[in-house]
Amino acid sequence: MADQDTIAVVVTRYRPEQESVPAPQCYRVPLRKEWTILDGLNHIKDRLDGTLSYRWSCRMGICGSCGMTVNGEPKLACSTFLTDYAPGSIRVEPMRNFPVIRDLVVDISDFMSKLPKVKPWLIRADEDEPEDGEYLQTPEEKEAYQRYSMCINCMLCYSACPVYALEPTFLGPAVIALGQRYNLDSRDQGAEDRRDVLASAEGAWACTLVGECSVACPKGVDPAGAIQRYKLTAATKSLKEFLLPRGAR
Repeated sequence: MADQDTIAVVVTRYRPEQESVPAPQCYRVPLRKEWTILDGLNHIKDRLDGTLSYRWSCRMGICGSCGMTVNGEPKLACSTFLTDYAPGSIRVEPMRNFPVIRDLVVDISDFMSKLPKVKPWLIRADEDEPEDGEYLQTPEEKEAYQRYSMCINCMLCYSACPVYALEPTFLGPAVIALGQRYNLDSRDQGAEDRRDVLASAEGAWACTLVGECSVACPKGVDPAGAIQRYKLTAATKSLKEFLLPRGAR
């Protein structure tokens, strides 16, 4: 196959039993219009080097498994095309700000441990179901939180976040946005249950509004917007508690 029909994919390899530090390895893969980065990696694993390790599942930008760093930017490998980088080479690295387990596979334990802290589920003070079995919403009520419900937990926002890079205790963009998603849901009554976590020093107030999380998000969730919106809610709530008597809050 002629060089013009292929493209160089430089993959960061790390096999702890062989290497003490990650190192780049170059492969040439077919340059096809319909091929994504993930297709290129699958070609490498199937045809060139079966030892390459990476995560993927749905190939449709839904599962969030194939987050990687492509030419320095957080991307979903299944939604990023080889032709977008032709004729130059493509540098594929693991997501930043996470410990690397092997090659492009990172340890997401920190994210998974933080996620349940914001109680990302509907909380009801009253356990009784409505008579018709459903909590009805108007289109406007659904619209209030719908954007934030599109998160697929791909963690690209964590890879892009400079605060998380410096302060690993930061809850992070996706976790805070998901907490806000339920706070804005008209069926939910758990805002106070999430307040101590979301309004803590490691929560929304740690965000410095760089906004890279929203740039990196492949689903347009705008976690930066969700965080700033929660800051306003938390500040307003604290001010009311300080100024108003309990019955008037």
